[in-house]
Amino acid sequence: MTRLESRYSSQLSAGLGAVPETLELLRLWTPGTPASQLVDTAVESGTFSRATARRTRNLVAEMFAPRYLCDGGTPAERLKFLMGHRLPHEALVQTLLLHTCRAQPMLADFIIEVYWPKYSGGATSLLKADAEGFIRRALDGGKMAAKWSPSTIDRQAGHLVGCCLDFGLVSKGKGSVRTIQRFAIRRETALYLAHDLHFAGASDMALVQHLDWRLFGYEPQEVVRQLRTLGDDGHLIVQSSGELVQISWKYKSMEDCLNALAQR
Repeated sequence: MTRLESRYSSQLSAGLGAVPETLELLRLWTPGTPASQLVDTAVESGTFSRATARRTRNLVAEMFAPRYLCDGGTPAERLKFLMGHRLPHEALVQTLLLHTCRAQPMLADFIIEVYWPKYSGGATSLLKADAEGFIRRALDGGKMAAKWSPSTIDRQAGHLVGCCLDFGLVSKGKGSVRTIQRFAIRRETALYLAHDLHFAGASDMALVQHLDWRLFGYEPQEVVRQLRTLGDDGHLIVQSSGELVQISWKYKSMEDCLNALAQR
C-alpha cells in the first residue's frame, strides 16, 4: 500500500512530534528490545516521572513503536547510532520527521498538500483552520475508515499543527497562530534519505521522484540539485540529461553511509 492509498488514523494523539520523548526512548532502547520491554524499562527508570504507566505504555506503543520499531527496529537502530555520534540536532529532528511521516500518512499529506503550498505562496502563518479544512476534505475523499466527529476533527487538526511546531516547520506566534518559518533540508538529512531509498531498492529515477522529498518541499529537479551538492561533498556522482538521472554510489551499504555521517 502506498502512502497515498493509506487510511488516516488518530494515532498522532499519542505524542505529536514527541522529539524529547523519542530521544529519551532511544537512549533506553537497545537493538532487539520489544516495545513491551521498553515500556517496563521506561517505567522502572522513571524517565517520564510525570507520566503514568498507562501514558508511558501509550507513548511507546502508539508513538515510538510504529515510527521507529518497524522493519525490525531498523529506524531506531540507525537513529540511536547517529544520536550517539552527535549528528546535529536539527538534522536528527528532520530524520525523526521523515520516519514519523512514513508511519503517519495524514501528517505527510498535510505537510505536502497544505504546508508547502502556503510556504511557497508566501503565507506567514499556519492556522488550525487550515488543518480542519484538510481533514474535512480527507473525510470526503474516504481517507478515514469511519466518520470523525466534530470534536475529533478539532483535536486532530490541533495535532497536525502541533506536529509542525514540534518538527520546526512553524514557530509559536500570537495566540493559536503558528508562524511559518524558514525550513530547509540539511545535507545530512538529504544524504540519509537518498541512501535509505537507494538501499531500499529504488531505482535512480524512482529515488529522485520519491514522495519523501516533498516533505522537504522538493520537486524532482530540486532533488537532482541537492544530489549534485552531495556529489560536491564526495558522497556520490550524479549524471543527468533531460529526464534521465544516473547516480554512482560511493557507499556499498547503509552502514557505510551512517559511518560517513558520523565522521562528517
